[in-house]
Amino acid sequence: MSIEATDEVLAGLEHWRAMPAAHQPTWPDADALEAVTSELREWPPLVFAGEADSLRQKMAAAARGEAFVLQGGDCAETFAESTADRIRNKIRTILQMAAVLTYGASVPVVKLGRMAGQYAKPRSSDLETRDGVTLPVYRGDAVNGHAFTAASRTPDPERLLRAYHHSATTINLIRAFTQGGYADLRLVHDWNRGFMSNPAYARYEVLAAEIDRAMRFMDAAGVDFEALKTVDFYSSHEALLLDYEAALTRIDSRTGDPYNTSAHFLWIGERTRQADGAHVDLLSRVRNPIGVKLGPTTSGDDALALMDKLNPEGEPGRLTFITRMGAGRIRDVLPGLVERVTADGRPVTWVCDPMHGNTITSPSGYKTRELATILDEVRGFFEVHQALGTVPGGLHVELTGDDVTEVLGGSEEVDDAALASRYETLVDPRLNHQQSLEMAFDVAEMLRGH
Repeated sequence: MSIEATDEVLAGLEHWRAMPAAHQPTWPDADALEAVTSELREWPPLVFAGEADSLRQKMAAAARGEAFVLQGGDCAETFAESTADRIRNKIRTILQMAAVLTYGASVPVVKLGRMAGQYAKPRSSDLETRDGVTLPVYRGDAVNGHAFTAASRTPDPERLLRAYHHSATTINLIRAFTQGGYADLRLVHDWNRGFMSNPAYARYEVLAAEIDRAMRFMDAAGVDFEALKTVDFYSSHEALLLDYEAALTRIDSRTGDPYNTSAHFLWIGERTRQADGAHVDLLSRVRNPIGVKLGPTTSGDDALALMDKLNPEGEPGRLTFITRMGAGRIRDVLPGLVERVTADGRPVTWVCDPMHGNTITSPSGYKTRELATILDEVRGFFEVHQALGTVPGGLHVELTGDDVTEVLGGSEEVDDAALASRYETLVDPRLNHQQSLEMAFDVAEMLRGH
């Protein structure tokens, strides 16, 4: 028997509309937006409430140090790159990183793709000017196009329907790859085929051989390998476009509770985390596990206010704080924040985003990051938690499964001159496949040490 939501719950889901909503597009036609969101409200959910409940339990385990969260994917997905090969490459990269972390640090890894919905980004300005021409800024494929023309840059609500369809096909492919045998841990060698020889891949092959030996031992001992054939792989994105997220909020027929069915895990960005804002209000009313990005200006009062709004009862696994402090500030800023939250007593899963606080402009003018600086922030994250006796619960990274040249450094040195060869991102620079593996090996060592 299905359980209906109360009138109070349904009214609460619309309360965000009366609150300040930062970083929303200026849709030129309100009637067109209403027609699109009305259509979205009738379409099937992209994920299911029971899956979100399962993830919430795993996020609680990560908060206790019984698991480690690996969240990775594009800065901003594009419709053009929603191809089977690109999606498979990202899944493979996360699976390889998870294998390194699991085997290297003997810890279960919660696999969370920054995929199947990351089609919008907050921007620092509403407008962009080139050669005397001013147009709306590119806000992601769910809003407008990247080409610098008036037709492309005008926000178009029909793109929300395309975002739904691309998210649906991506989730279908994720399920096919992770439930259909591709993610079988006995394929660790196959995941690395087709890549050129370099130190990161050579190191991975050594680990893959060790996993092979362990598998043969377990096979000889009569272990049932059924559990190794599939993996749980969850979707996530920033809950930025409130009209889209509200339209995909559904009432669970089991409980009468609302869930956001656009993804298993949603997070609120550093720029939209106002405790009295619309984003916090909407996500406070859904049952998904949720995250909040916290930058270096976050105060202890800010963190507690977010806890009061988003997890007042202190439910384990409900709330994740994703810190993005910058390598130069994390060791100074994070301790006070962690101490204040820990003293409160309500559980929080701490995850490190070492990407967004370390963006620079290269001499040749590219927006980039340095792998060494990224790793230094992760190291600082672990050092702070080690000193305080708290749990470093996970890692949140922007990555791709392709051999792009967007982040400086790595064992095959990407220097400033090399950035131009395969700089493909439309927004922020991502780790390539090789750099992602290098990070996984370094983080596995940090986890072992912790």
